Amino acid sequence: MQDIQTNSTSPDRAGVESMFDAIARRYDFLNHFLSFGIDRIWRKKAVKIIGRHVRNPEIIDVATGTGDLAIEALRLNPVSIKGIDISAKMLDEGNKKIRRKGYEGIIELVRCESEDILFPDNRFDVAMAGFGVRNFSDPLRGLSEMCRVLKPGGMVMILEFSNPQRFPFRNIFSFYFRRILPVTGRLFSGNRVAYSYLPDSVVRFPDNERFLRLLSGAGFAGVKQKRLTGGIVSIYTGFKPAMQ
Repeated sequence: MQDIQTNSTSPDRAGVESMFDAIARRYDFLNHFLSFGIDRIWRKKAVKIIGRHVRNPEIIDVATGTGDLAIEALRLNPVSIKGIDISAKMLDEGNKKIRRKGYEGIIELVRCESEDILFPDNRFDVAMAGFGVRNFSDPLRGLSEMCRVLKPGGMVMILEFSNPQRFPFRNIFSFYFRRILPVTGRLFSGNRVAYSYLPDSVVRFPDNERFLRLLSGAGFAGVKQKRLTGGIVSIYTGFKPAMQ
């Protein structure tokens, strides 16, 4: 199948890890500020879609960052949530938040590569990622790993930026991501690289139909896309085929 191998244009793992370590302390504030708080709504909608298919799941949250999606997923009354990320400082910030909210007994954050998940085959009911897949050094391998650790019939949910196709969202999105976000992000984070990297990573990301093909190539069936906010963000879902 063509248009599946995307690692040749994907970011360098060590560079991504260093970048997120550098902005970890300001990451949550900037996420909410730069998205005008809409990122919270996107996560709620993503978790609501998961809830239509599973109850009391065991969840893995890949590229969890500071754990915002994992915390939102507590609405599903999960058995447990394992969040993994390569950035130690992002995980430190996430653990502070989890302890402050009293969620230590159900959410555990672990340092782990997305392309080499430390958990065994067929472990989880749900594998999810919020705004992290575009940072994978090898997206196909990372998605294949998510499929591997899912139980047969388990669900994948990917919440990710996409490039809107229609006016006026396409024009607004392009102007904001290219002109406003990098300057504002640098001002508040003090990091010149991170918020120039973000728009570049979104443009480079194989979104829409290309990402659906990527999910299929990773082993998922029944893949679907739901566009939010004029196509600025998409929720992608699929299922690991049940054993015959």
